[in-house]
Amino acid sequence: MDVLADTNIILRRIHRTHPQHRQAREAITKYSRPENRVCVTSQILVELWAVCTRPIENNGLGLTPAQANRIVGRVEASVFRLPDSDNVYAEWRRLVVAHGVSGKKTHHARLVAAMSVHGISHILTFNKDDFARYPAITVLDPTKL
Repeated sequence: MDVLADTNIILRRIHRTHPQHRQAREAITKYSRPENRVCVTSQILVELWAVCTRPIENNGLGLTPAQANRIVGRVEASVFRLPDSDNVYAEWRRLVVAHGVSGKKTHHARLVAAMSVHGISHILTFNKDDFARYPAITVLDPTKL
């Protein structure tokens, strides 16, 4: 089974002092088995870079681009990155219209679109409410594993 790891999972996995680090690490370990594949999208890696390089006072990690590059490289080596395609955009457009999505929630819709295009039905996330409007998506909550 393929599982999409949301940005918050990846961030908490790399941020060792975060209170949810252990849960993120254990969840990724659980789904990193031969019968599973932990996946990310380019969007998730872009969001990871943004948080890594954002100042601490702005809810970031305050890392340099060189440090972020090393972290993103390690993440890329440990997960499967789903390829981008025009089909993802078309599915995203369909979803935002069908579900009346607006504002920051459009980013979640793009993840759901990528999942749909790539045949993935499960997302590993701490933010289950962000995906509640999508009945085809099964949320895997690391706090409940």
